[in-house]
Amino acid sequence: MSVLVTGGAGYIGSHAVIDLLRAGEKVVVVDDLSTGFDWAIQDAAVLHTGDVGDSALIDRVIAEYGVEAVIHFAGSIVVPESVEDPLKYYSNNTAKSRTLIERCVAGRVKHFIFSSTAAVYGMPEASPVSEDATLRPMSPYGRSKLMTEWMLRDVAEAHSMTFAALRYFNVAGGDPEGRVGQSTANATHLIKVACQTALGQRPFIEVFGDDYPTPDGTCIRDYIHVSDLAAAHTAALRYLRGGGESLIANCGYGHGFSVREVLGAVERVAGHDFDVRQAPRRAGDPASIVADPARIKHTLGWVPDYDDLDTIIAHAFAWEKRLAERNR
Repeated sequence: MSVLVTGGAGYIGSHAVIDLLRAGEKVVVVDDLSTGFDWAIQDAAVLHTGDVGDSALIDRVIAEYGVEAVIHFAGSIVVPESVEDPLKYYSNNTAKSRTLIERCVAGRVKHFIFSSTAAVYGMPEASPVSEDATLRPMSPYGRSKLMTEWMLRDVAEAHSMTFAALRYFNVAGGDPEGRVGQSTANATHLIKVACQTALGQRPFIEVFGDDYPTPDGTCIRDYIHVSDLAAAHTAALRYLRGGGESLIANCGYGHGFSVREVLGAVERVAGHDFDVRQAPRRAGDPASIVADPARIKHTLGWVPDYDDLDTIIAHAFAWEKRLAERNR
């Protein structure tokens, strides 16, 4: 029996493949390599280059490898782009997920783990935010992910498939052994951009808003190390295989850092400062969004290994240096 990882050549997917292989799983990856990289997939995994919306491909992979579980990362993730091109997001994140789920039902796949997002909460009324909070996604990205959660819930009630939808907060860092990391060109993640600026790859970094109701006026986010997030998927797989009921759970640490605190940590890791410029607020940015991780810790027994901002940034910084050497 195998685990199918869609989007396994991407940032989070490639780390999940590492963790699954470490746990002794047989892994097959489907990725169209539009934003991922074939070199990011470990040799022990099998890659099929293709689209998750390709029914014939998915049917073939499920049958050939005896796929028992699917971990679904493939999709589009840039919030501003989703506002500019919503149909792309409803195609990549919702319609293709529907096709994938349909083929899983037809292929009698037992378990489905979905890469969801804290964007389903929108502007939360309270922080930390629990899974029972009101869902008010503010972008097509968030809505496209929530629609897939709804599909999974309904399918699990109608068929013999259980699911886990993991709602990510702010993912950062890189593989501690330097094998993979955030490699997408023009990525907008704060920690990646700050590390690139510290390395001289960008001339400056902008802070969007300094008048939020937070201690230093900048937005606060819950940053989770990508390797801890990958381990959460492996834990979810164990839980479902053990007879656990379908689950929706936050993936975060339960505490946050402001933009200014993150930039200060990057300066500590880099050993020098860099050009930081003030810019206006961006529309739709909550002042603070922090996870309540009680459910994932209690239900899955998930215990993070890298809950330390400087460690997260040190791994991200090391990866940016390695990636720059690779891209020369």
